[in-house]
Amino acid sequence: MFRRLTLSLLAVAALSGCGIRSIPQSKNAAEAALAEISNQYKRRADLIPNLVEVVKGYAKHEKDVLVQVTDARARATAITIDPSKSSPADLAKYSQAQGQLSQALGRLLVAAENYPNLKANENFKDLQSQLEGTENRVTIARQRYIESVRDFNNEITVFPGNLTNSMFYHYEKLAQWDLEPEEKKAVEKAPAVKF
Repeated sequence: MFRRLTLSLLAVAALSGCGIRSIPQSKNAAEAALAEISNQYKRRADLIPNLVEVVKGYAKHEKDVLVQVTDARARATAITIDPSKSSPADLAKYSQAQGQLSQALGRLLVAAENYPNLKANENFKDLQSQLEGTENRVTIARQRYIESVRDFNNEITVFPGNLTNSMFYHYEKLAQWDLEPEEKKAVEKAPAVKF
């Protein structure tokens, strides 16, 4: 009896440190972090119609920019991502659509700079502040996803978790968030500052 109890306690102690619990918890954390990215993009997409309406009143002849933002928003919200079934290709498509929306928003804000009355409008200031806050939230959500994926990938590839994964779970490494090649080129180029 004492021997069985000792063996049971040893088995529980051995299994508790080998990833039986931590591997699924780590995968769940990575999926939740990816869902938070989607949540922040949704928040941004919800704010855009309000910004467009405010700008539209001041910038009627900047219709092309407004149409680009609206189209980019439509494309970005049309692509959804399921955290439990995301592939590197899905992440790339999702990231590309969100990048196009970011570029369109940038053009909209530049167009707004040409209208001093718009810049002074409280509604525009509030919406611009909300967009800035949302972009910061997106950045934080991406960073948390990157860290969660790193932690999960370490759980399933580093000893002893890799043994547990190969015996019980058979999880593959999760794809890391990355920029599209066009976005990488744009980000790597230093911005020109002119006065």
